[in-house]
Amino acid sequence: MRFMMLMIPGGYENAEPGTMPDAEAVGPMMKYNEELQNAGVLLALDGLHPPSMGARVSFKGGKPTVTDGPFPEVKEVLGGYWMIDVRSREEAIEWAKRCPASENETIEIRQVQEFSDFPEDLQQATAGFTEMHEAAGRKAR
Repeated sequence: MRFMMLMIPGGYENAEPGTMPDAEAVGPMMKYNEELQNAGVLLALDGLHPPSMGARVSFKGGKPTVTDGPFPEVKEVLGGYWMIDVRSREEAIEWAKRCPASENETIEIRQVQEFSDFPEDLQQATAGFTEMHEAAGRKAR
């Protein structure tokens, strides 16, 4: 079962462009990342620049509209993520609990929808999805 662990750092929604993590926090986080890798559960991980460097595309009335960051109405934003492959939701939670996060950080855990989870009609509607995943370097499950 694949899960995304989404890091939500408090205050990151107001971070200035170019804001980087604290150097003291990086060491313990790298050790945690190595533990995930050594356990064979880590599939991918990345940190994200603050929303002040991002953009949003909304589709009101079917027309794309671009809004540059920061986004004042936002209360929580993603600071990064891990993609892990574990046996259960409980195992994903246990991994998240081991993260050396600070008291102003939260990790949200979300299971990835696997192709096999979809009912037959959705599998037919998404014909080509498996090939698209494989072309992107991922195996659809």
